Amino acid sequence: MTHTEEVIERAMAAVAAARKKREREAEWRKRTFGRIDMAPPLPRLKRGGVQLSLRLDGSAR
Repeated sequence: MTHTEEVIERAMAAVAAARKKREREAEWRKRTFGRIDMAPPLPRLKRGGVQLSLRLDGSAR
Protein backbone atom coordinates (compact mmCIF):
# COMPACT_ATOMS: atom_id res chain seq x y z
CA MET A 1 0.00 0.00 0.00
CA THR A 2 1.43 3.36 -0.96
CA HIS A 3 1.70 6.32 1.33
CA THR A 4 -1.15 8.08 -0.49
CA GLU A 5 -3.44 5.09 -0.03
CA GLU A 6 -2.58 4.96 3.68
CA VAL A 7 -3.40 8.66 4.09
CA ILE A 8 -6.71 8.20 2.27
CA GLU A 9 -7.53 5.16 4.40
CA ARG A 10 -6.84 7.08 7.63
CA ALA A 11 -8.90 10.04 6.41
CA MET A 12 -11.85 7.78 5.54
CA ALA A 13 -11.60 6.15 8.97
CA ALA A 14 -11.61 9.57 10.66
CA VAL A 15 -14.68 10.64 8.65
CA ALA A 16 -16.49 7.41 9.58
CA ALA A 17 -15.65 7.86 13.26
CA ALA A 18 -16.83 11.48 13.22
CA ARG A 19 -20.11 10.49 11.54
CA LYS A 20 -20.70 7.71 14.06
CA LYS A 21 -20.03 10.09 16.97
CA ARG A 22 -22.34 12.75 15.48
CA GLU A 23 -25.15 10.21 15.02
CA ARG A 24 -24.67 8.88 18.56
CA GLU A 25 -24.83 12.42 20.00
CA ALA A 26 -27.91 13.25 17.91
CA GLU A 27 -29.66 10.16 19.27
CA TRP A 28 -28.68 11.14 22.82
CA ARG A 29 -30.09 14.67 22.32
CA LYS A 30 -33.29 13.20 20.88
CA ARG A 31 -33.74 10.90 23.90
CA THR A 32 -32.77 13.53 26.47
CA PHE A 33 -34.58 16.59 25.17
CA GLY A 34 -37.50 14.70 23.67
CA ARG A 35 -38.82 14.05 27.17
CA ILE A 36 -38.95 17.73 28.11
CA ASP A 37 -42.49 19.06 27.90
CA MET A 38 -42.67 22.56 26.60
CA ALA A 39 -45.19 24.97 28.10
CA PRO A 40 -48.19 25.67 25.89
CA PRO A 41 -47.96 28.91 23.91
CA LEU A 42 -49.34 32.06 25.51
CA PRO A 43 -52.79 33.14 24.39
CA ARG A 44 -52.91 35.77 21.66
CA LEU A 45 -53.70 39.31 22.81
CA LYS A 46 -56.75 40.90 21.28
CA ARG A 47 -55.99 44.04 19.31
CA GLY A 48 -58.39 46.91 18.75
CA GLY A 49 -58.23 48.74 22.05
CA VAL A 50 -58.17 52.50 22.45
CA GLN A 51 -54.84 54.26 22.81
CA LEU A 52 -54.87 56.97 25.45
CA SER A 53 -53.19 60.28 24.79
CA LEU A 54 -50.43 61.40 27.10
CA ARG A 55 -50.15 65.14 27.58
CA LEU A 56 -46.58 66.18 28.30
CA ASP A 57 -47.04 69.99 28.24
CA GLY A 58 -48.08 70.19 31.92
CA SER A 59 -51.71 71.09 31.37
CA ALA A 60 -54.20 68.86 33.11
CA ARG A 61 -57.64 68.61 31.53
